[in-house]
Amino acid sequence: MITMSTWWKERVVYQIYPRSFQDTNGDGFGDIPGIISRLDEIKDLGAGIIWLSPVYKSPDADNGYDISDYRDINPKFGTIADMEQLFAEAEKRDIKVIMDLVINHTSDEHEWFKRSREKDSEYRDYYIWRPANPDGKPPNNWTSFFTGSAWAFDPKSGEYYLHLFNEKQPDLNYRNPKVLKEIKEIMHFWLKKGAAGFRCDVINLIFKNSYENGKFRLAIRGREHYVTKEGTHRILAELRRDVLDKYDCFTVGEAAMVNLHDAKLLSDPERRELDMVFYFDHLNVDRRIEKYVPKKFSAKKLLAIITKWQQGLDWNALYLENHDQPRIVSHFGNDGEYWERSAKMLATLLLTQRGTPYIYQGQEIGMTNFDFTNISQLDDVETIGVDKVMRSFKIPSKLRWKWLSAGSRDNSRTPMQWNDEPGAGFTKGEPWLGINSNYSKINHKEQKTRESSIYNYYKKMIALRASNETLKYGDFAPVFADKQVLAYTRTNPGDEQFAIILNMSDKPASTPLEGSLIGKVVVTNMGRTDYDGSLSPWEAVVLKVW
Repeated sequence: MITMSTWWKERVVYQIYPRSFQDTNGDGFGDIPGIISRLDEIKDLGAGIIWLSPVYKSPDADNGYDISDYRDINPKFGTIADMEQLFAEAEKRDIKVIMDLVINHTSDEHEWFKRSREKDSEYRDYYIWRPANPDGKPPNNWTSFFTGSAWAFDPKSGEYYLHLFNEKQPDLNYRNPKVLKEIKEIMHFWLKKGAAGFRCDVINLIFKNSYENGKFRLAIRGREHYVTKEGTHRILAELRRDVLDKYDCFTVGEAAMVNLHDAKLLSDPERRELDMVFYFDHLNVDRRIEKYVPKKFSAKKLLAIITKWQQGLDWNALYLENHDQPRIVSHFGNDGEYWERSAKMLATLLLTQRGTPYIYQGQEIGMTNFDFTNISQLDDVETIGVDKVMRSFKIPSKLRWKWLSAGSRDNSRTPMQWNDEPGAGFTKGEPWLGINSNYSKINHKEQKTRESSIYNYYKKMIALRASNETLKYGDFAPVFADKQVLAYTRTNPGDEQFAIILNMSDKPASTPLEGSLIGKVVVTNMGRTDYDGSLSPWEAVVLKVW
């Protein structure tokens, strides 16, 4: 299944979490001038697209995902002029910039919401307001993604408003055509300024099919009434027709709780909705409840999940880390004895699948989960909410902290480790979130000049992918898997085939030396020149089969 090329299939995306990337004014908070100052580093890595997490004006109840003005910049990050300069400087380096489009909800400090609190306001129907039930309770039993009721009572208007996330993030009402018109204008605004597309936050939740009670569930009750409904498909098709088709741009949608069938509908090129979607199955292969309750890892199960999505979608959004996930070397890898080797193995996994790869800041140097010691050091509203739920179930404090510290979103949000100087090269001030103490060992400066580093391995793998049509567009097929090892091929029919073999464990392993598992070594993270079927712990091997 070879696909026609487009620029967003040819390039690697680098995700920036602005508040943790680079501070230039000493306030401990990353900013847009800091991003501009690091564009050459992104270019050197080989990335050709930046995904910028929200920089819009926001009171920061959920780290910028609560927007109070879509056309302005949070003063902590800079100004509109800074943003225009970022577009211009990125263009000089042939780097595209996509922005986060957060349109399921706004901040409760957005002017629309403030005016909607008046029952006779023209903005009342911009949000989902409902009176209390006759018993005085919320309109239905839906629960928030951040735990607790999905409804908040507003004393001023005497009614409840819906918030699938934080109480300060009221959901927009897409049954009102005025809301969609506003969103179109916002998209035009940024595309005209230089944005090359959007990462669409929880985009498959935006249309609520009904407001009936949800089925009983321990978490996220009510989701059957809003996850990937037909109304969402209609909205996405309209945004494509009226806005996106007028620009050379692309969209990737974060699709919560999505299955393969719905992902196909959302990203089918002929349906003209999204270009690709983020799904979560692969990262939950060793988790029972979202990110927080672990179960045993199996490479065989992981390969089955990867194969389902690789063969099921026309094009995949490939990722192992983002601002909502733990660091992958601490999750799937070994961030102790085999830190460097396992980080390189995971880079091989990411960059040899079919799709557009997304690298999250710090992933390219093997940044690990934080080393905080208690929940008071965390900033993440989700983790704090989950802790409350775990307390209500009487989960012991040590076990609770073990689970929370492994799964918290703050693992990926600690500041970028640029060098071994105080502040890790991120800031000269007090950082907004603690810096991992291993910055003296794990940092960009040390790795950039060391040929055998994780950073330079990422560069090598990105360059290999960029130079090879089979690794970009070739067919994907599973070849071998057990509890420790997985292997797959990428094939350009009639041209060439590669085999990728990965040991995802601390123990030596082996594969049968037959068929597609025989070939010439192209890349390995162990420096070997031939493959005899044996694998060291966390070894990655890329073979040219024919």
